[in-house]
Amino acid sequence: MEERIKLSRIYIIATLIMIVVGIAALVMAFMGDPQRGWANILLNNVYFVSLAAGALLFASIQRVTHSGWSAGFIRVPEAMAGFLPVAALLFLVMIFGAQSLYHWSHTHEVANDPLLTHKAPYLNLPFWVVRMVVYFALWILMFVIIRRLSLKEDAVGGLDIFKKLEHRSKVFIFIVIITFTFAMIDWIMSIDAHWYSTIFAIRNFVAAFHHAAIVITFIVLLMNQKGHFPFLNKSHLGDFSRYIFMLCIIWGYFWFTEFMLIWYANIPEETTYFIPRIRGEGWRFFFFANIAINWFLPFVLLMPKATARNKTVLKIVIPILIVGQFIDLYIQIFPGIVGDQVLGFQEIGTFVGYAGLFMLVTGWVLSRAGLYPTKHPYLDECKNHHS
Repeated sequence: MEERIKLSRIYIIATLIMIVVGIAALVMAFMGDPQRGWANILLNNVYFVSLAAGALLFASIQRVTHSGWSAGFIRVPEAMAGFLPVAALLFLVMIFGAQSLYHWSHTHEVANDPLLTHKAPYLNLPFWVVRMVVYFALWILMFVIIRRLSLKEDAVGGLDIFKKLEHRSKVFIFIVIITFTFAMIDWIMSIDAHWYSTIFAIRNFVAAFHHAAIVITFIVLLMNQKGHFPFLNKSHLGDFSRYIFMLCIIWGYFWFTEFMLIWYANIPEETTYFIPRIRGEGWRFFFFANIAINWFLPFVLLMPKATARNKTVLKIVIPILIVGQFIDLYIQIFPGIVGDQVLGFQEIGTFVGYAGLFMLVTGWVLSRAGLYPTKHPYLDECKNHHS
């Protein structure tokens, strides 16, 4: 008999309270400075769509690589990906704040700026909206296809659906690599429209995958604490930790490569991006905290096998890494929109609200199907996994 989770009343009330806190924080932000309000919406939209798309990427990679160790946990990333339709609606709201977010959205500014005029065929509001719709249409379509096949596999079993899932997962991996790269250019890099980096988009793509793996691990740990996933063992924890460890190295490599090349070349058109983030009042701490939390911390703590397989250590490290992604996006978005370092209740409260919404949607999607993919051909291998 399949096991289904049921969202407790306390869980639902807690997430609703978080959402109310987020709404209050956003109202305060808009009352004080509309640009700050829109910057908060952009930051959190990108944060949580990164988790959703990164989670579906994680699930797709498990399908393509025939990974047996993760088969029993596949419902968690699928549930996280269920946030994509909600994220699409939240992003459509940003259309009304585009002129507060992007310098290039002002026609008169473009007319007086040769560089923005040159970029205008790509950086213009109608085309920006069209691209956004295309991105989400493709992501949601692939989520619906993969989710339906995954649930159908539970009912039918056999290898035919498993092979279809493998094929559809390959298609999604191809799609998300291209579309997410352009999305990061559209939504974040174009804030500083006079600056560009060929590494910027791929670094954010890796960050999305990295932090999705982090949150998947955290959800599995918390659910195991409640009695779910009884087969979770140190070997599973080791594999989850390897993903986090591997991706922190890749992210750190791209972060250092981007910064080092621009710093060494010392070209004003390129250094103009980093100077306010290193020398600007209040930003220097976040600049170095970014690399310390997102690379150094997991690199040091998850390298030893003893700590990588320790539930307590992971439950301490992962919340810090969740904050790490917020810092990463905060230092990318706020200097170009708000200018000053303004981290306060408005930013923290908005993040809490979005987190509550993400938790509510993920929990609801998770409760709509059996927790375990009962007909997955590698489920027994997952339950008996040892390395």
